[in-house]
Amino acid sequence: MNCRVNDLYDKEVISVKDGTKIGNVSDLEINAETGKIYQLVIFGKPKLFGLLGREDDFVILWDEIDVLGEDTVLVNCDPPRTRRKRKGNTISSFLLGK
Repeated sequence: MNCRVNDLYDKEVISVKDGTKIGNVSDLEINAETGKIYQLVIFGKPKLFGLLGREDDFVILWDEIDVLGEDTVLVNCDPPRTRRKRKGNTISSFLLGK
């Protein structure tokens, strides 16, 4: 199955273990050496309407994907999911010098 990066963006991500919605695909990380997609990134929820940044992002490894459907991505991963810290231009990072 061929798929464009744009086709993956904003697809709903569902855990096959318990049927819960994890979020929507927000970004992809690509291995620059191989050119293959390494993982899907689901942005964390905004804190105080985004003024205080966001919660940590969920990261789903490409190997954890079971099915790439038309509207959803089914993943097989255990909850506590791998997370990564977000850094960005937020009011809190400006005020705290982060």
